[in-house]
Amino acid sequence: MLEITFALVAYVLGSIPNAIWVGKRFYDIDVREHGSGNAGATNVFRVLGKVPGTIVLILDILKGYLAVRLADVVDFLSRDGYSDLALSHTDLSGLAVGDHKLLMVLFGTMSVIGHLIPLFAKFKGGKGVATLFGMLIALNPEVAGLALAVFVVTNIITGYVSIGSLLAGLSIPFLFVRVFGETDLSILIFSFLVAGLVLVTHRKNVKRLIAGEEAKTRIVMKQKK
Repeated sequence: MLEITFALVAYVLGSIPNAIWVGKRFYDIDVREHGSGNAGATNVFRVLGKVPGTIVLILDILKGYLAVRLADVVDFLSRDGYSDLALSHTDLSGLAVGDHKLLMVLFGTMSVIGHLIPLFAKFKGGKGVATLFGMLIALNPEVAGLALAVFVVTNIITGYVSIGSLLAGLSIPFLFVRVFGETDLSILIFSFLVAGLVLVTHRKNVKRLIAGEEAKTRIVMKQKK
């Protein structure tokens, strides 16, 4: 029961529509009515600029990171027998490693689902890349750092956030399996689901790229005039 409660907390956390709230509160603008129409950090960069875009990006990353860290709370409570998972362990010293990683993936995933279909924004949210990245930082900072490097280099070279996001997402299974030798099943399933999710959520971007209609947005460097 405790795990279900925290999974719902993770979903609610992910449902916080930072892009919408920042735009409306400080600029009196609904970013969904401008740019790509997406309620995410990239569109905030495009519509409102780098300062609000950076703020929304950090807040969205925090949603994923904090959701994963909820597993640590469950681990702490399990030491007193509050967690259903802990009841299977005779010493009640905390969650087994596999159980802990499973909850980390579960809570992080719920936050991403919250970002995609947010409770506080009529169930229409952003693409979830920043929240996924926050989740990734909590799961494996090294993988997150390398995936970020893929995104940054690609964005600098091409000028497209979408291409950077796609390549970074697709690199994650490779990094977990080939570079770091991850063997935990829940982490491996997550890594391949990330790659699939990034492809699905960016399908419109792919169509615009093919048609030559995708807008360039360099997050790291200034746009060339």
